[in-house]
Amino acid sequence: MNDDAMERWLALLEPRHLADLRGPEVSRALRALSATYVERRETIGRGAALDGRGKRAAFALFYGPLHFLVVREIVRALDAARGAVDALVDLGCGTGAAGAAWASAFAAPPTIFGVDRHPWAVAEAGWTYRQFGLRGHARLGDAAAPRMPRGTLAILAAYVLNELPPDARRRLQPMLLEAAAHGARVLIVEPIARGVTPWWPEWQAAWEAAGGRADEWRFQVALPEPARRFGRAAGLDSRELTARSLWLPPAA
Repeated sequence: MNDDAMERWLALLEPRHLADLRGPEVSRALRALSATYVERRETIGRGAALDGRGKRAAFALFYGPLHFLVVREIVRALDAARGAVDALVDLGCGTGAAGAAWASAFAAPPTIFGVDRHPWAVAEAGWTYRQFGLRGHARLGDAAAPRMPRGTLAILAAYVLNELPPDARRRLQPMLLEAAAHGARVLIVEPIARGVTPWWPEWQAAWEAAGGRADEWRFQVALPEPARRFGRAAGLDSRELTARSLWLPPAA
């Protein structure tokens, strides 16, 4: 992984997102954003998570680095960047941080294709990919109905399945399993909290039946500044990074 690129990206996040906002505004927005994810989940589908400059800045400054580091550590632990793929499909790409973490871990980074329903996220993901020197782009679209490029694929769904309506999630599962059966490697990452993933046992059973694995992770990796600072101000404990994952490796 290109650690220099990661450091440059992190260094640019604060000036990029605090040009017109003060730190306390972002901390308040981060508290509101956290409450949206935990207490007002029914509003996520209506775009409530990114419905203002403050929330968008909070997402980019706190959750972006958090998602990057979590996916980076999972990819390392699973050896998920071994070999080569032609393209990485980043479903529900958000700011592009999770997809950049996996794509940049390959010795020869694949072309990355992000998809998200929010225009701001699409623009931010494109910017993130450029900071890492990755080929590709993000576009507006439905993460549950992705258009898959040709070639050998890696498919990432990081922190997005819990936000999908149940019917959309049910449609996506066989598509991902079929892609894996045809040679794709598929990685799903979600919060460790069981309350937001009641569907997890069903997906875990399907993944294990297809030869995959399920894991829960706890990483002693510190968030960088300013993410750590904003997290403290918002009352979020980020001393330990946690997640759960489903992994289907490419067929031997």
